[in-house]
Amino acid sequence: MNAPQPRPLEQFFAQFLELQQRMRAATDLDSLGYAIVNEAQALFGYRHAALVIAGKVRNLTGISVIDANAPFVAFVERAARHQPAEGGPRRIDPVELDGQTQADWQTLSAGAVVWLPFNDPQGEPFGGLWIAREQAWSDAELTLLGQLADCQAHAWWALQPKRPWRLRWPRRRLLMIGAAVLAMLFLLPVRQSVLAPAEVVPLDGQVVAAPLDGVIARFVVQPNQPVRSGDVLLRFEDTSLRAQADVAERSLQVAEAELRASSQRAFSDTDASARIDLLAARVEQKRAERDHARELLSRSEVRAERDGIAVFADAQRWTGRPVQTGERLMEIADPNHAQLRIDLAVGDVLAFEPDAEVALFLDSDPLTRHAASLSRQAYEAQPRPGGELAYRFDASFAQAPPRIGLRGTAKLYGPRGPLALYLLRRPLAALRQTVGL
Repeated sequence: MNAPQPRPLEQFFAQFLELQQRMRAATDLDSLGYAIVNEAQALFGYRHAALVIAGKVRNLTGISVIDANAPFVAFVERAARHQPAEGGPRRIDPVELDGQTQADWQTLSAGAVVWLPFNDPQGEPFGGLWIAREQAWSDAELTLLGQLADCQAHAWWALQPKRPWRLRWPRRRLLMIGAAVLAMLFLLPVRQSVLAPAEVVPLDGQVVAAPLDGVIARFVVQPNQPVRSGDVLLRFEDTSLRAQADVAERSLQVAEAELRASSQRAFSDTDASARIDLLAARVEQKRAERDHARELLSRSEVRAERDGIAVFADAQRWTGRPVQTGERLMEIADPNHAQLRIDLAVGDVLAFEPDAEVALFLDSDPLTRHAASLSRQAYEAQPRPGGELAYRFDASFAQAPPRIGLRGTAKLYGPRGPLALYLLRRPLAALRQTVGL
C-alpha cells in the first residue's frame, strides 16, 4: 500500500518545527541573525525582515553587509523606538509613528507590518524583529510568529555574551567612587602636545631667481641632483636675445663707420667737423646697447654659484613658462644642512618654551622618530594654501637630517598640565569664543 501523502497543513507545521530547530542549532550570532531574517520568508511570504538589537539594525533580508547610514536602516531604527517595551507580537499602525516615519513607510516598506519583540529570561526587551509584506496578517499567523519570536529570542540570548560581574554595592556608592576616580584621572598631570604638518626644508640655501624676463627653454638639472659651482642649471629661450645682440653689434659698426668718415672729412668740411662730437656720442650709445644685449644673452644660461643639490618641485612645470625677473625658480642647498618647517594652526598653539622638544614622523617612514628642537617661532600667523591661518615654526634636528623635501607630521611638546585641560582645551576655547567670556 502507498503511504498517505502529508496534507498542506502538516507540511507547514513540519517546516515550522524544523525552522525552530535550526534556530536553536545556530552556533554563532552571525549565522543566527541570517537565519532569523531569511529562513521564515518561505513560510510567511514577507517581503523583508529587519532584526533590531539594542536599537540598531543587525541583519536584513537578502543583505550580508549592513550600511548604518542607509535610509531603510534609519527608518526601521526610528520606527522601532516607537514600539512599547511590553507585550507580544503586534501589528503596527502608521498613526502611532511620527510624520517623518510615516512618510518613509510609504516609500521604503510594505503596507502590513508586524513587530515581534525579543525579551530576555527576566522579561526585559533587548530587541525585536520587523516583518513587512503586502497582505494583511491574520491572528493565526500572529500567534505562530509569536512562538517563533520566543524561540529566536531564546536562541539569541543563549549565544549573547554574559553580562560582566558587578559589585554588590549600592548605586550611590558606585557613583561616588566613579566620580572620584574620574576626578583623579582628570587631575593627572600629563605633558601637553599638538600635531601639525611638517616638511624638511633647506637651511641657509641659496635662492636661484630668474635673471631676466623670458621663457624657460629647459632645465638642465633634475630635482635633488647634486651640482657644483659653475654648472648650468637651466636655459632661457635665447632666439630674441641673440637677434637683439646681433642688431646692436651691427648698429655699433654703422655708428663707428659714420664717425670715421666724418673724421676724415673734418679737415675740409666744417659741417663734418661739427658732427664729430654727436657721432662719437652715438657710438658710445650703440656700444652700451650692444654690451647690454650681450649681458642679457649671457644671462640666458643660469649657473650655480655654490655646491649643493638643486631643490625644486618639477622641471616640466617650468618648461615653456614665461617668468619675470626675480621670480624664484629653485634653491641650491647643502643636503647636510636642513631644518624642519612646521605649520601650526592658530587654534593649536601652546605656550612653547625655547628649544622645546619636537618629534617628526615622516609619511614615508611613520614608525621612525626623528628628534628635533624648536629654534624659531613666527610672530604673526600667515594664510596657508588651504586658506586657514597658521604660525610657522622652525626646528633643528638633533642628528643627521632626513632628505630635503620629505613631509610628515610633527609633534610639538608643551608644558605639563592636567589631563582635563589636554582633553578639553579645544572645546573650552570654542565655548569661550561662543559665550564671549
